[in-house]
Amino acid sequence: MSTKHYERDASFSLLPKVVNGGIAGIVGVSCVFPIDLVKTRLQNQQVGSRMYENLLDCARKTYRAEGFFGMYRGSGVNLLLITPEKAIKLVCNDFFRYHLKPEGKSLTPLREMIAGGGAGLCQIIVTTPMELLKIQLQDAGRTAAASVTVNGSAVASGTNRLSATRLALGLIREKGIFGLYRGVGATALRDVTFSVMYFPLFAHFDNLGPRRKDGTGIVFYWSFLSGCSASTIAAFLVTPMDVVKTRLQTLSHIQGEARFNGILDCFVKTFRGEGLRALFKGAGCRVLVMAPLFGIAQTVYYLGVAEYLFSFGSRRFA
Repeated sequence: MSTKHYERDASFSLLPKVVNGGIAGIVGVSCVFPIDLVKTRLQNQQVGSRMYENLLDCARKTYRAEGFFGMYRGSGVNLLLITPEKAIKLVCNDFFRYHLKPEGKSLTPLREMIAGGGAGLCQIIVTTPMELLKIQLQDAGRTAAASVTVNGSAVASGTNRLSATRLALGLIREKGIFGLYRGVGATALRDVTFSVMYFPLFAHFDNLGPRRKDGTGIVFYWSFLSGCSASTIAAFLVTPMDVVKTRLQTLSHIQGEARFNGILDCFVKTFRGEGLRALFKGAGCRVLVMAPLFGIAQTVYYLGVAEYLFSFGSRRFA
């Protein structure tokens, strides 16, 4: 959030911020999920015969093989958990900024980065299991198609029986609740780094924009543009961490694909085996996902949709 936003706020209202974060997350995910699915499949594709050539080729082949709903495979768990995930991220950033701001002064860049990093760290309690389950569902079509090619038997129908509930229960039975937190270190590395960059960048861009005629309000379209711009920069720069996280969290592999024993091992093997470009696989998709996602999030947040709904309800039932 911008510095001026905090100068105007006299108190920290939790519930409206949680609701705004949830609304923003659901709207954003619904719009960009197919691109996120393409990103996951491109990032998991290693050296060898390539199933997908690029973003458009992956999207076209996925749509032809799995249909419209195949493009939304794994969206259920995302829509279920995106509300607490986005709410935690946005609310915690607000909370840390609110309490780190000196009396009568603006936040320093360092404190902005601390607030953003703290928000990114807090969200991983929800983000890690959400991403773990989502990745298995998103990548199921790729691994099934490869099995058909290798074995010559139709196994793609098995992907239809895969569900987030079955996956979650299986992981819990096998490894306990910590089974859902596979790749938590990589998730934290990605999300903390992203948030350290994103929130200060957004605050800076937002403060450069126009205000309403009375000088007190924020023009909503500038919040959207600021969110898009800040997330584009941050999302691109943390793509290598996202590639590592995706590969560490993938449970099913195609024959011949490398396995990894941690963040450093994954980074080194990917770099040595596939080169620097492999660490930026899906960067374009990631930008296309994150830019509108955070643009929408900041717009909903600043428009105060929840505040309007609460005030409308209180007037109606008064």
